[in-house]
Amino acid sequence: MENRNFQMDTQWNVIHYPEKPTGFGILIIGDERHFVDESKCFWTQNEGKLAIINELKEAGYTIFSSNLHGRNWGSESAIELAQRLYQHVIRSEILNNKIHILAEGMGALVAVRLIEKMKGCIRSVILLNPILSLKHHLEQEREHKFFYKKLMRELTAAHNMDQTRIESIIFNMEDFVNLEFDCPVKIIHVLSGGKSYTQSKLYQKIIKTPEINPTYILPEKKTQLGKIFIKFLNSNETVL
Repeated sequence: MENRNFQMDTQWNVIHYPEKPTGFGILIIGDERHFVDESKCFWTQNEGKLAIINELKEAGYTIFSSNLHGRNWGSESAIELAQRLYQHVIRSEILNNKIHILAEGMGALVAVRLIEKMKGCIRSVILLNPILSLKHHLEQEREHKFFYKKLMRELTAAHNMDQTRIESIIFNMEDFVNLEFDCPVKIIHVLSGGKSYTQSKLYQKIIKTPEINPTYILPEKKTQLGKIFIKFLNSNETVL
C-alpha cells in the first residue's frame, strides 16, 4: 500500500508509506495552496513536491498530512486537528513517537504552536519559506488592497472572528518571533521573486533566536531540497 486516505472531523488526511520503513515519521503542514482529499493531495499533484515525497519515502520515512481546514492561518481548530492526527498515526502505525515536522509557508504558524504544545514529541522541524508572523504578513499585504481583502476574508473565516477584532489582535502581536524550542529548527528559504527577497530581510528583523540562521537557496537549486531535508533529519535521529 503506497498511501492511505481517511477522514477525521470532516477533514481528509493521508499517510504515505515507504517501501522500507525506518520507523521515523514526518508531519507535513502545507501552505495556503495545500489540500488533501479522498484520493490525492497537493504534495503528490505538484511535480516538485512529489519528487521530495519520493525521496523522503526512499529514505524510509512515513509521511502524513492533513487538509487542516484549508487556509487555516494557524487557527486553533487546525492546531487541535494536527495534534489528533499525530495521536492517530502514532497509535495506528509502527513509528518512533518523536516525529519530524516539515511546514511550508502558512503552515509554519501551526508548526510553531505545535512545538509549544507537544513538548517531547517533536524530533526536529524544517520551515520552508515560512510565514512566521501574521502581523508582518498582514502589514506587507496592506499595500495590495485586493490581496488584503482576500486575506482578511480567510482570516475571519479561519479564526471565526469579525475583521475589526482580528485586525486588533494581529496588529497588537509582538514584533519578534522566538524560536527557542527543545528541538532543532531549520529555516530554508527559496529566493524566487521580489516578494521572497522582502521575506528574507524580514527574517533578520523578526527572528530573535541567534542560533537560527536561515539557509537561502536559488530557484535552480530547488531540486536539491529533498537531499537537504534528509541530511538535516538524519542528523537528528542519533538519539531515539
